[in-house]
Amino acid sequence: MARYFDVHPDNPQRRAIGQVVDLVRSGGLIAYPTDSCYALGCALGNREGVERIRAIRKLGDNHHFTLMCRDFAQLGQFVHVGNAVFRAVKAATPGSYTFILPATKEVPRRLMHPKKKTVGARIPDHVVTQAILAELGEPMISSTLLIPGEDEPMVQGWEIKEALDHQVDAVIDSGECGTVPTTVVDFSDDVPEVVRVGAGDVSRFE
Repeated sequence: MARYFDVHPDNPQRRAIGQVVDLVRSGGLIAYPTDSCYALGCALGNREGVERIRAIRKLGDNHHFTLMCRDFAQLGQFVHVGNAVFRAVKAATPGSYTFILPATKEVPRRLMHPKKKTVGARIPDHVVTQAILAELGEPMISSTLLIPGEDEPMVQGWEIKEALDHQVDAVIDSGECGTVPTTVVDFSDDVPEVVRVGAGDVSRFE
């Protein structure tokens, strides 16, 4: 059964955040809120966690996983941000955007696109997510929590616990979450290509 953490949205309880991070560090898979919608997350080195995310979402090998980063400095350790891209990405973070960028050697190969060697990366504008990332000290592997067959992500922590009680190790609830995933912008070739229109304003990349 998944542990259930009721966390204050503006002032997350340090003890609860510490327990969540302990679970992540020990190989756990969590369902957590973001500035777009609920996501599944696990530690960067958690190979089994990635496979569990694939199983829950029924994802193929070409799926771009996202590195959920605390800040721009951390993001820069895991993806190459060229001069042409730097200003555009910096101006849009933190926010509801996922950027597809060339991965650095810090990224496990299994998380990269098999041909392009790219990975998704983002910096969330969400107090609870930021608290988790600050305590963890490294990015989390993340993927939107969208159940196959459902049109929209679930928005309430309790309904996620009901649906995934035996598939995740913890559910973090900080109030109702959104239903619109991030806007995805592919910067693989330095020129922005909007791959998915979502919560982030696309006009700055058109």
